[in-house]
Amino acid sequence: MYTKQALRAFGDTALTPDQAQQLDERGYFTVDNVFTPVQCHSMAAEFDRIHSEEQGHGGHEVHVEPGARRVSNIFNKSAAFDSCLEIPEVLAAAHHLLGEIKVHGANLRDPVQGYGHQALHVDVPKLFPDDWWVLNAVVLFDDMTLENGPTRVVPGSHHWAAINVPAVNQGESVIEEELSEEDKARIPADLDAPYPGELYLTGKAGSVMLMNSSMWHSGTLKHNATPRRVLHLTYTRRDLPQQLVQRDYLTPALYERMSDEHRYLLDVEPRVDSTHVPRRAVKEHKSWWN
Repeated sequence: MYTKQALRAFGDTALTPDQAQQLDERGYFTVDNVFTPVQCHSMAAEFDRIHSEEQGHGGHEVHVEPGARRVSNIFNKSAAFDSCLEIPEVLAAAHHLLGEIKVHGANLRDPVQGYGHQALHVDVPKLFPDDWWVLNAVVLFDDMTLENGPTRVVPGSHHWAAINVPAVNQGESVIEEELSEEDKARIPADLDAPYPGELYLTGKAGSVMLMNSSMWHSGTLKHNATPRRVLHLTYTRRDLPQQLVQRDYLTPALYERMSDEHRYLLDVEPRVDSTHVPRRAVKEHKSWWN
């Protein structure tokens, strides 16, 4: 199977010309009303249920974040989020940006009041101008407002040099990009300060924000206690590693309820034998992409 073949199972997975242009030129676009209020409530409630069981260990398969409630390995824990694997615009955007794709990670997150601020950064390095590694789809279960920690972005900055890439995301060797004088002039001395042309992305529950992870962006401070529950669903190229290696956590229940196309996108095929599922590898937290 290959990506174009797999995506046919999910209907019309083509971007509109406007969506493609926004992703190419601005580095992001938003789709409204992907999920209904009832669907958002159901997924948010399941997030809360799982986190209430995991508490401070929530997200441990990837990493625990003191300033946020997190849950990882979500598809093995619940079927409530399966529909997020079938969002046409997400699949189309990932295929458009990356070519042959697979799920990279899927993390539920809700920042705690007084936390969430990040310095301006990109998630991944690049070897050349259009060397794209990851697409990030942010599925909103609650409204994202200026008060509860919206995402800050610099439109068009994915065409600039990669800045402040987390060392853990660099791969086996640190990629040193040669900077032009123009690139050097763009990079701010203070990555926490406002940047010319930056935007704060807000949206209604049920919306999905799609972003090139090479775009300059950051989290912002959550000023209130209003829930801001989201799913960060990321896709990567098939030649790159997953954030959460799905084969390492695969349960028979997940495998059986997934179609061949889902299994391809989760990268859990071929299944070697029945004893191969599930297995648990010791995760090296210093591996690529935290």
